[in-house]
Amino acid sequence: MFRPLPFFIGLRYTRAKRRNHFISFISGMSMAGLVLGVMVLIVVLSVMNGFDRELRQRILGMVPHATISAADGELTDWQDVKKTVEAIPGIEASAPYIEGQGMLTARGEVKGTMLYGINPKLEGTVSILPDHMVAGSLEDLQQGKFRIVLGELLARSLGVSVGDMVTVVLPDASVNPAGVFPRMKRFRVSGLFAVGADLDASLAYINIDDAARFMRYQSGVEGLRLKMTDLFQAPRLAWDAAMQLPGRYYVSDWTRTQGRLFQAIQMEKTMVGLLLTLIIAVAAFNIVATLVMVVTDKQADIAILRTFGAKPRTIMAIFMVQGSVIGVVGTLMGTVLGVIAALNVATVVGFIEKLFGIHFLSADVYFISYLPSELLWSDVITVCVASLGLSFLATLYPSWRAAKTQPAEALRYE
Repeated sequence: MFRPLPFFIGLRYTRAKRRNHFISFISGMSMAGLVLGVMVLIVVLSVMNGFDRELRQRILGMVPHATISAADGELTDWQDVKKTVEAIPGIEASAPYIEGQGMLTARGEVKGTMLYGINPKLEGTVSILPDHMVAGSLEDLQQGKFRIVLGELLARSLGVSVGDMVTVVLPDASVNPAGVFPRMKRFRVSGLFAVGADLDASLAYINIDDAARFMRYQSGVEGLRLKMTDLFQAPRLAWDAAMQLPGRYYVSDWTRTQGRLFQAIQMEKTMVGLLLTLIIAVAAFNIVATLVMVVTDKQADIAILRTFGAKPRTIMAIFMVQGSVIGVVGTLMGTVLGVIAALNVATVVGFIEKLFGIHFLSADVYFISYLPSELLWSDVITVCVASLGLSFLATLYPSWRAAKTQPAEALRYE
């Protein structure tokens, strides 16, 4: 089978044993550096993609994509507003809510919480809460029963479980003949949820009618929670919804509450990717050093080829092939190992945690309690192209030097 001369000789040089073993060592280190750099870059980008996915699916599955509320603080005709906003393309569903901040007390423990009054039948259309109940059900939040659903971490910190009583204290004060007292009410825990995020330690849910009575709403709700088909369109769609409604309304969306976290993850992914690309760049510099020493080692061979009529571009192509082989093999090996590692990183980390009894990610500190990973082939292709590109660029200077070799000078001392 016909093969071009530069390709044939370049492969022979790659496989041939070298008189200088240090050149073989540097060549091996160059390839190992590429393998390590490509593998680590694929794994890290996959983990960052996993954090991005968990933010969208878990945090933004519990936090409203957007909310719309009346300017006077109470939305009385929320059923009509619900029909209007759900008719807007891009708004998938809506549900009424009442929101308030307060404290939960039980067994001498006090914890701050964000208290939501919800409609148990409609909550599943705008939230992933029903899918993450670990005890009880949202259907247990019946009107007039004054029951409450807590995050698992919140319940654990209070030392309560299903069936126990907790006291909800609101910052609003009530004045009676005995004096001024904070508004409080006893609730029975009817369920626990766990989404594996810090929200498990800060959220509590009650029936919306109980919330209206407790928080002194007259005949309406605070507003509507909106779920979008594309959450990145939430700011625009929420504004469009408010513009189509008569009267004045306030709108908010997830970019105001969780946007900074999302931007931080995107920035970290970009910066980490750039920093880890330096590993590949270092390996590429090793390719330069390898080829420079190979060119010096093969001065006589270059001179003989030139004497036989080989043109400078042929000599240059020979060493470009030799250096490119290192880049291609290192990139392919690193890609295979990186894909395997990215697909199994959560399992491996879970095994290490169980083996040594440690926990790398605590939900008390991070917004999830495990290491996520999502392999995107677009990232794999980008890493491969970057690695191959840097490897190819690394061959240019040594190959150019080889092409400038003068046969008379090279053979003078042979």
